[in-house]
Amino acid sequence: MTQTQKILVTGATGTVGRQVVAELLARGHEVRALTRDASKAAFPAGVEVVEGDLTQPDGLAPALEGITGLHLITFGGAAFTPLETGPRVLELARSAGVRRITVLHGGGPTPLEDAVRAGDGVEWTVLMPVEFMANALEWADGIAAAGEVREPFVSRLSAMVHEGDIGAVAAVALTEEGHAGQEYVITGPELLTVGDKVATIAAALGREIALVELTEEQAVEQWRAAGLPEDVVGFLLEAYGNTPEVGRTVASTVEKVTGRPARTFTQWAAEHADAFKA
Repeated sequence: MTQTQKILVTGATGTVGRQVVAELLARGHEVRALTRDASKAAFPAGVEVVEGDLTQPDGLAPALEGITGLHLITFGGAAFTPLETGPRVLELARSAGVRRITVLHGGGPTPLEDAVRAGDGVEWTVLMPVEFMANALEWADGIAAAGEVREPFVSRLSAMVHEGDIGAVAAVALTEEGHAGQEYVITGPELLTVGDKVATIAAALGREIALVELTEEQAVEQWRAAGLPEDVVGFLLEAYGNTPEVGRTVASTVEKVTGRPARTFTQWAAEHADAFKA
């Protein structure tokens, strides 16, 4: 059992941030959650909530007091733009005595991650998860309303990861020795097609779900109608139509780091079945 430590989690209301908070609490550590608006944040009992913004790092000094580990995201502000404040955040963290930092990789090079990698005086670990299982929640309305999923590239393979496992790897890296300078690719335990995912959700619900395969043109029309900007539409076409090898290769990171197997999509679907009900 590791000694109790106090960890500051930024992006604490996000899909991954909430899981980092939960895993740290489960391991008996103290958690301070950073949010831009504490009045809108809801966390488990025992979490200390503080207001702050990574785009304005000079205001972070109080939040860093007494902190031994820091979980960082690479985007900030209402528009989620890449953070340019990495050097100042690192300076403040070192001054506060922070020993370890984890960074949630943003899908490519970002100024904050670059600053962390280049910095000294702290042990850093970069978390590089593939597709989140939580992405399947995008299908919730279609399943609840029409009993169908409409997607292109239905035979594409994904090693999608349970967001709780990302949180678990982060919690270990933030509180235990042996993870400094590591880049952890984090995946689930199996490769799944879109059809596999739909069948798994259907089994969790106990009813059939139709899978309607869209052409690229139909998919683009659907994404634009949903209000996605053109850069996101382009990213989705590339990611789904030509999934990189890292996204369709199972890695053993979760088990190696946490000591237990990665969670399956069957587990995730059972946990989130209510989200797909009318």
